[in-house]
Amino acid sequence: MNYSKINFTDIANGYGVRVSIFVSGCTNHCEGCFQPETWDFNYGKEFTQETMDLLLNKLEPKFIQGLTILGGEPMDNPEGTEWIIKETRKKFGNKKDIWVYTGYVLKTLLEKKRTEHIENILSNIDMLVAGPFVLEKKTDIMPFRGSTNQRLIDSELLAECLKKTFCT
Repeated sequence: MNYSKINFTDIANGYGVRVSIFVSGCTNHCEGCFQPETWDFNYGKEFTQETMDLLLNKLEPKFIQGLTILGGEPMDNPEGTEWIIKETRKKFGNKKDIWVYTGYVLKTLLEKKRTEHIENILSNIDMLVAGPFVLEKKTDIMPFRGSTNQRLIDSELLAECLKKTFCT
């Protein structure tokens, strides 16, 4: 998996001060995407164990509330996304929250893209920001979303949806 950048003090992509990683690779290609260069799976740098160690180190300060994974499209890199989440939970447990942004709606993740990796991601995050960016629905007033169709889905709802075969 490649990534385009890591922000070590981000306040735009979740509550509090966060570390945010922008993974490379996206098949959604939303019109008006703010970083279409991340559509390319080979864009940026390779995410290595050294990168993981740096990411975990930058999450250590008490003022860092958590980690955000966005892209590109984290669900188009499910093995890499799962690895980042697993290592973060191993080191910090629930002391740091984890947010994932996806251009997929939850129904698609649960029905069409559902794999063990996707299930593990959804089972181990605190917030999913789900839905494609829709240029015609662009908003500057809804926190943590680029367009009004995007949903914030917390871990409790994710857990309920994973138990069912269908969830909207």
